[in-house]
Amino acid sequence: MPVTAVASHSTVDDIVTHLTEAVHEHRLQPGTKLREDEVCEIFGVSRTLVRQALRSLEYQGLLTIEKNRGAFVAKPSLKEAREVFQARALLEPSTARAAAERASRADIAKLERHIQEEHEAIDRGEAGLALKLSGDFHLEIARIADQDTIEQFLKQLISRSSLVIALYWRRRNALCESHAHHALLDALRNGDGETADELMKGHLLDLLSQLDLRERTEGPVSLRDALKR
Repeated sequence: MPVTAVASHSTVDDIVTHLTEAVHEHRLQPGTKLREDEVCEIFGVSRTLVRQALRSLEYQGLLTIEKNRGAFVAKPSLKEAREVFQARALLEPSTARAAAERASRADIAKLERHIQEEHEAIDRGEAGLALKLSGDFHLEIARIADQDTIEQFLKQLISRSSLVIALYWRRRNALCESHAHHALLDALRNGDGETADELMKGHLLDLLSQLDLRERTEGPVSLRDALKR
């Protein structure tokens, strides 16, 4: 459904949601400029609402707002790209261990659905959506672990990971390898915290190894096209 179909009812949360999805699904590339007047026109709202939404996205780390230049999709540096995955490799293994000790049947079923939806997105050629679903899988593990503070850190880190992958992913059609998530799921299903810890550590280090940490540029995409559903 095009964003314009809900423009007359758009709120700040609507704008934030649509723009966040466009960034996470790589329809809006790092470095893309978001012109206030164009966002106003697409969503049918005032500049006041648009500015509130853009500030919210800046707070989440998805945008940078530069004085006299405007708002841009954040573009992580090479240094930050490394640091994001190194930070995840420090936090997520222990989170996976805790999740394995707490996971219920309902939790396992939800993770299975995440993996299925991720594979379906890959089969449809929707690599950006598959990446977002992969990030959601990791966040779901943090939720199961019941580590609220770490979960909040991971939300920011995984958001940055999406931007990092958009810039530096070496194998554009390869996301989280299917066997990595399946193996993690098996460890959680079996309540094997030690194995979950080791699998998560190896999985994240493998993701880091797939980054091509050199500068790259992407062609511009219009904001209206990026926001089409």
